[in-house]
Parts: sequence; structure tokens; C-alpha cells
Amino acid sequence: MTEIFFVLTVIYAAYVIYSVASDSKKVKIIDDSAPAMMSVTTSVKPLIPEKAMAQPLTKPVTKAAKPAVKKNGLKNPKTGEIVSSYANYRFMKRWIKEALVAEGLLEKVYKNNELNAELEVNIKDAISQLENLDNYKI
Repeated sequence: MTEIFFVLTVIYAAYVIYSVASDSKKVKIIDDSAPAMMSVTTSVKPLIPEKAMAQPLTKPVTKAAKPAVKKNGLKNPKTGEIVSSYANYRFMKRWIKEALVAEGLLEKVYKNNELNAELEVNIKDAISQLENLDNYKI
């Protein structure tokens, strides 16, 4: 019980010290010996000539035709789902793995423990072939 009371006291003391330290940073000391705010009038000359101020600062924006950007990704022909990230076979969507097998690009859907370097190369080639098929293009 005394340990809990001691811990709570230390936490409270740290909080008090922190709040006092942060409040002292916020308070600004005003020097009473300084004269009150003086009013000073000066003439200010603008940096930009009046002719330039009359002209609009921005140019009119003309819409240019954007070139067609080829979207990377695969589209599921059954559901219409579009997947843009499929570089790693371990994290690839199940329907992509099944599409690789259905199109005859791979023998079967491989498990993660069956993957090796040679098989990864074959999978990359199969994915590039799948991207070229019309059913799976975006």
C-alpha cells in the first residue's frame, strides 16, 4: 500500500513540476519602465507598381488533353475486382492464383512452404502472361 502511495506521489510531483515549467514558458514579462506604445505614422510605398496590381496575378488555365495512362493491374472477370498489387505470390489474392492454374500457366496453386527461387521465376513469367490476356486487363 505504501508503494502505491509513493508512486502516485511521485507522479503527482512530476505533473506539478511539468505544469509549472510549461506555464513559465508561456508567461511574458512586461517591462514597466518601457514607455507606452507610441503611435508612429509613416508613409509606406508599395513594392509592386500600380500597373502590375491592375493585372491579374494568375494566368488563365487551359485544359490540355491528358495522355492515356496505362493502368497496371489485373481485373477479376467474374466479380470485376481490380488488384494493383500482386508482385509477391505469398500475398497474392486467391483468385489470381486460381486464374494462373485455370489458364494453364501454372501446374497448381502452390503453398508458401513449396516456393523456391526457380518456382518464383516461373510464377513471375506466368503473371506477365496473365497480364496480357484480354479477360484480365483493366
